[in-house]
Amino acid sequence: MRAFLMVGQVLKPQGIRGEVKVRPETDAPGRFLEIKKLFLGEDGGEELRVLAAREAGGFAYLFLEGVSSQEEAEKLRGKLLYVRRADAAKLPEGRYFIADLKGLRVEDESGAELGKLTEIYQAGGNDVYEVRGKKNFLFPALKRVILSVNLEKGLMVLDSCGLSEVAVDAD
Repeated sequence: MRAFLMVGQVLKPQGIRGEVKVRPETDAPGRFLEIKKLFLGEDGGEELRVLAAREAGGFAYLFLEGVSSQEEAEKLRGKLLYVRRADAAKLPEGRYFIADLKGLRVEDESGAELGKLTEIYQAGGNDVYEVRGKKNFLFPALKRVILSVNLEKGLMVLDSCGLSEVAVDAD
């Protein structure tokens, strides 16, 4: 498993004093109010201390140490922000970080390989998973479709009957 988890992306400077607008990659944007350290890069590159944070309209707005002007904030545009896994929010049973799900091998209940989970779209009521393999398809993340997830084995098992009812061809 990855040591760092992506939690957001800097969209743009907000104002002239160095604040940045961040699109959270989490289902709870308010979590940014508790984060003290962020990192640039999935390997824990440059550390950024969070001096102040606020949440509005589903976005996080951050003041970061060393970023005190619009020009300095502009240099962060498009950058992905990470936290240490140890500092990430604890998830309830049956919930997973997107970073841990991407790349899982996907099979049906008989063991037939369907492909790899390549993308997760947070579309509203349910996340939508994209699987690429012999056939490329999308399906909503429903309990009746996902039989099991085993991160140690890198495997997600789907119910073929339930999948046939909800899957959409992605080709």
